[in-house]
Amino acid sequence: MVALTRGGLVRVVLVAVALLWLTPTLGLLLSSLRPRELSSTTGWWKALTEPSQLTFDNYSALLNNDGMLESFWNTVLITVPTTVAIVLIAALAGYAFAWLEFPGRDWLFLVVVGLLVVPVQIGLIPIAKLFGVLGLFGTIPGVVLFHVAYGLPFAVFLLRNYFAEIPREMLEAARMDGCGEWRIFRRLVLPLGMPAIASLSIFQFLWVWNDMLVALIFSDSGSQPLTVALQSQMRQFGSNIDVISSGAFLSLVVPLIVFFAFQRHFVQGVMAGSVK
Repeated sequence: MVALTRGGLVRVVLVAVALLWLTPTLGLLLSSLRPRELSSTTGWWKALTEPSQLTFDNYSALLNNDGMLESFWNTVLITVPTTVAIVLIAALAGYAFAWLEFPGRDWLFLVVVGLLVVPVQIGLIPIAKLFGVLGLFGTIPGVVLFHVAYGLPFAVFLLRNYFAEIPREMLEAARMDGCGEWRIFRRLVLPLGMPAIASLSIFQFLWVWNDMLVALIFSDSGSQPLTVALQSQMRQFGSNIDVISSGAFLSLVVPLIVFFAFQRHFVQGVMAGSVK
């Protein structure tokens, strides 16, 4: 009875915490569905008692706003290639550091681990000057390259440690059957490492999608993502609240869809290694 009571109390607390965390998201959703004149005079909670005021006019205006749509697609063009590149390179490097023997492997891996402590702010000005010389400053490839460079150390560290937990006997058996390293990587390591790879993909996608610092510095008006476009709209908050609220919810809903779509893999990746 006591255990049952405690379990019910825990559920109540968890529900309360979940509602507390979801309140800003609900407020943003309702704000994006309210007319501009109401949003500037009353709070979003008024829509709970007067649902007739909800409308999709803000999203229609957003779809007709060429600048915001371009920024949305810029965000996609930055986030997707960055995530794919980091996962592919980190998976190959993680396998090499975990199971291939080559001179200086341990020292090189220590260098990769050491790069984890380098703050991203340190490289902003030097890389900006380098990109200016190379003609990459203010372009989408420049933003992608910066994210890839600073996302690889953690990704390599994570996947290397996960791949190292694969039983050596499985790899040796595959080699005895005549499998080369590339085939072992594709047919054995990648399927076994899919939980960690899925978790890394989710983390990297969310990080790049929500980034504003790097995009604010390395992008221009033609390559700016949605976060920078929304920040520029904040200067005229009083007159653009309809665009800001709908654009902000659009920026929020995509990572939520990605997270819930891969939630099962994410949990498996987080729990990987905790139970033998």
